[in-house]
Amino acid sequence: MKMLRLGLAALLSGLIALVALERAVAFPVDGNKTVLPATTELNEDALDKPREVFQSERAGSKSYLVNLGDLAFNSPGLLGEVARQAGVSCGTCHVNGANNPKFFMPKMSSRPGTFDTSGPLFNPKANNLVLDPVRIPSLRGAKYLAPYGADGRFASLRDFVHNVITNEFAGPEPSPATLDAIVAYIQDIDFLPNPSLGPAGRLAGKVSESERRGEALFAKPFPHDPALSCAGCHVPSSGFVDHQQHDVGSGGLFKTPTLRSADFNAPYFHDGRFDDFGQVVDYFDRTFQLGLSAQDKGDLVAYLTAVGDGMQPYERDGAGATLKEINDFSTVLATAIPSGDKDIVALAVDTIGRELRELTEQYPDRKNTSVSGGEQQRVLARNSLKELVLTLRRIEMAVAAGRTADAAAEFRNYRYLMAAAVPAVLASAEPWSLFNQDVHDRHYAALRQVMQSKHVLH
Repeated sequence: MKMLRLGLAALLSGLIALVALERAVAFPVDGNKTVLPATTELNEDALDKPREVFQSERAGSKSYLVNLGDLAFNSPGLLGEVARQAGVSCGTCHVNGANNPKFFMPKMSSRPGTFDTSGPLFNPKANNLVLDPVRIPSLRGAKYLAPYGADGRFASLRDFVHNVITNEFAGPEPSPATLDAIVAYIQDIDFLPNPSLGPAGRLAGKVSESERRGEALFAKPFPHDPALSCAGCHVPSSGFVDHQQHDVGSGGLFKTPTLRSADFNAPYFHDGRFDDFGQVVDYFDRTFQLGLSAQDKGDLVAYLTAVGDGMQPYERDGAGATLKEINDFSTVLATAIPSGDKDIVALAVDTIGRELRELTEQYPDRKNTSVSGGEQQRVLARNSLKELVLTLRRIEMAVAAGRTADAAAEFRNYRYLMAAAVPAVLASAEPWSLFNQDVHDRHYAALRQVMQSKHVLH
């Protein structure tokens, strides 16, 4: 404990010396957002993030392979040049492995939560000259949901991931190890726990009468085709999928989506045309002439909501949550540095560095007039994160030069800072950070006003 206090004091002394340089030294901003169309919304300022539930954490902790896959999944370097310049990664659309209902990109989206995988921006060679976006799906439970892709064209998750990287985003050919890691990460993401579901996908526990009636209607044969029912495709005992493609009158053959954790997966249908379960039920009632009464519709919505529910779907973002993710990423370096794996070290340093730079921007600099107070704390927070980025760069350079012992020494220093000193500095600055709701709202209100003014001038 004494050593940690001394380490914190030493860090603070060094950072205070850097405060005077804050105006003179420009810290590199991550990504060139100007490559994206104007009015693009990536929902990066959300304070509530989808909660990741990993199967492996129930047995202890995530493996090296899963952490490597998580790191690669959140690396713009995995994708093509446009994505890299914009700071866009797989994790931009699939936030913490879930979806991103507010994502919107002109010429690539028809509505929030959708994306055209064959559009012109990221890989012009794959452009089919038609705006035909699909909804951004959650990856929760993907291990159980083959085939993959909105139309189910990929039997293998590995082939699907490879296609996203190389065809949809024009990324470089990933190594087999990287593909293995990303697949391992995606397969480790589980559905949210749902106490309302018992064995074989049946409702259990405290269930309302409306939900019970909805469950019965869900399994009831359609009046004009007794071979069909909702449960015939959304099989409760099989994760509410049948691993098949169907044409339900929406424009072609599309795979059956799961209903697990679906309360948090709006918009719905392959193209995201529906906002809620009520609209989905209305569509099937019209298309298949089900003759549902108002009560029937309400009961089906109640049932779908019960099936699609999940415990603690979101968690509040903050320095602690971000540092935990960064620490998970950093475990990759603990293996890659001793083995001298230059490629993995470079990937880790690039991705972790981006995460740290984004975290830096949560502590507004002294020029930000929307934030008052805590100036020294904010500067110290920013400089402590900059020091971590510089340490990572020294690690990468040492490994590239074959000096693994030097890299290991730098990594020990990095982990020492991450253990106590940096979290303490960030905690002291948090009241004046964008993790504070009031500061967050004032900052983004001022930013929107500036952007609107620029739009008017142009």
